[in-house]
Amino acid sequence: MYYLSLQRPVFTKNGVLVSLSEPMPQASPVPGLKQPGSKEEVRDFWNSDPCGSRYLGDRADFEAHARARYQLEPYIHEFAGFARSGGQRVLEVGVGMGADYLEWLKAGAQATGVDLSSTSLERAKRRCEMAGYAPDLRVSDAEHLPFPDDAFDIVYSYGVMHHSPDTAQCIREAWRVLKPGGALRIMLYHHPSLTGFMLWVRYGWLRGKSLRQAVHDHLESPGTKSYAREEARALLQGFEQIEFRQAFSPGDLLLNEPSARFQGLAYRIIWRLYPRFLVRRFGGKVGLFLLISARKPATG
Repeated sequence: MYYLSLQRPVFTKNGVLVSLSEPMPQASPVPGLKQPGSKEEVRDFWNSDPCGSRYLGDRADFEAHARARYQLEPYIHEFAGFARSGGQRVLEVGVGMGADYLEWLKAGAQATGVDLSSTSLERAKRRCEMAGYAPDLRVSDAEHLPFPDDAFDIVYSYGVMHHSPDTAQCIREAWRVLKPGGALRIMLYHHPSLTGFMLWVRYGWLRGKSLRQAVHDHLESPGTKSYAREEARALLQGFEQIEFRQAFSPGDLLLNEPSARFQGLAYRIIWRLYPRFLVRRFGGKVGLFLLISARKPATG
């Protein structure tokens, strides 16, 4: 999940054309690209910095965290469909600190949550218990879910699977544990994106990295991947009724609190002067968030 930090533009650097649309990093070796981070690196990153921690203030101020999350990303409730989930079996893959997971419980869903980060799960558990709920949360690898086939009505994963070394395997596992006719709702990072371009300017341009490599190396945990729509569609083999919606991340609009890496005077000036109106008006095709809905075919 993301809190920062033209069509296929090409720039010239020292007389050499540098494309910003390199082939997508995969779990298998890709020539010229640093390979995805290991699961241990991903786990350690999120254990040290659970997603959204900067909005937590007091360690127990979960309401402030949720308020900031849904103000910055107001499309989450409609996309997830919390209000329509009463009585359904829901699996959330990558619960983080549990803001969305708690919404499933409030709506009356029979919700199970998994995450690779034990630190995040501890906070999610505390959040739910403080709200009066008994959560079903487990440390688990999204590439190897500990559930039987055809177990859930909904699999939901918001900004998580692109951090796994094998994103395609995560989606295959989601297909496996979904009941026939069940709904998949996931958010993956889109390529290209404004966030990716900003990271490329900061970390990639003078170092000869592509936009995609800059995202891969510098956006959150090691090995973060991003997908064009046709690449994301290729991951969804076996699903039907596939729908895409693109949205700005808080980082695309510099709406978020700057992270520790972006605290200098120059960054404060950029945050203040950033042309958000123009970005909203003309930049819709380069939002970072790709919201994907699909269904596992029903039998018979």
